Amino acid sequence: MTQQFASDNNAGICPAALSALIEANAAGHAVGYGDDPWTSKAADAVRDVFGAPAAKVFFVFNGTAANALSLSQLCKPYNSIIAHAVSHVDTDEAGACSFFSGGATILPADTPLGKLTPEAVERLATRFSGVHHVKVRAVSITQSTEMGTVYSLAEFAEVCGVARQHGLKVHVDGARLANAIATLGCRPAEAVRGVDVLSFGGTKNGLGFGECVVFFDASLAEEFDWRVKQAGQLNSKMRLATAPWLGLLGNGVWLANARHSNAMAARLRDGIADLPGVSIMFPVQANAVFADIDPKVQAALRAKGWTFYTFLGDTGCRLMCAWDTTPETVARFVRDFAEEAAGT
Repeated sequence: MTQQFASDNNAGICPAALSALIEANAAGHAVGYGDDPWTSKAADAVRDVFGAPAAKVFFVFNGTAANALSLSQLCKPYNSIIAHAVSHVDTDEAGACSFFSGGATILPADTPLGKLTPEAVERLATRFSGVHHVKVRAVSITQSTEMGTVYSLAEFAEVCGVARQHGLKVHVDGARLANAIATLGCRPAEAVRGVDVLSFGGTKNGLGFGECVVFFDASLAEEFDWRVKQAGQLNSKMRLATAPWLGLLGNGVWLANARHSNAMAARLRDGIADLPGVSIMFPVQANAVFADIDPKVQAALRAKGWTFYTFLGDTGCRLMCAWDTTPETVARFVRDFAEEAAGT
């Protein structure tokens, strides 16, 4: 398949991660289930990235598991989680959080740009009281958001602050946290200040598969190993899942990948923003471009072989860039787009 804009999941494994995987595989036999040097080093690398030497780090296969297991660790069956109405945990995980927690529910906030606001968190945190209602336990923040926007450090701190005022735990769905950090230009530790548990994404940033769960509050990770095992997320050949993390996190590859995909999204936005009948729907702050595109133009682009998702109504399209998206791919798409838009 040629490069497309449907999803950053469509990209392959980046060279640094692949090289680390090949090296680990060539080393021969190793102890299974994570009791190997690669897994230990990968966990240390994650701690080093975030400047959190006491954090507990666990590796799982995918983002749904990272989110659902993190939140189920925080929640009892009668608890609820405040999250954005378009968050992955609410709309794209088939009720996994509720399943793994035994019944915890999502309280969605439909606020602009995919971002929770302090006011929305305050409203939902105080909406219910007493045993007849769910008891709010956590706030889940998506950074960068499902709309391709990024919380500023101040916005992030405000949401965390309201959560703290109400005794709530803070979870971050960081499937694209690398893209947010690249945009913010901050130290990784600053991007997770006030967070209890993080789902840190690797797949969308250059791994073949794999995410990790980082408990900055290590006390919350008690017996999480059993939760991972019970959910079928304990890899018997763990080194082959964790060695690529060493390649990704080493020498700043993860940030370079994120900066590149962000830059390609900005290039794509600039290429289509002034075309007839096109409007950019949200600020392009990470690696996603949301554009309002005439259905006829959409159909024509797909007839030329391009793939992308129509997310919002009939015209709201999402165009995703990946760690390996090339300027040439963007240029070809913009050229085809311009030809079709001119004919509408």
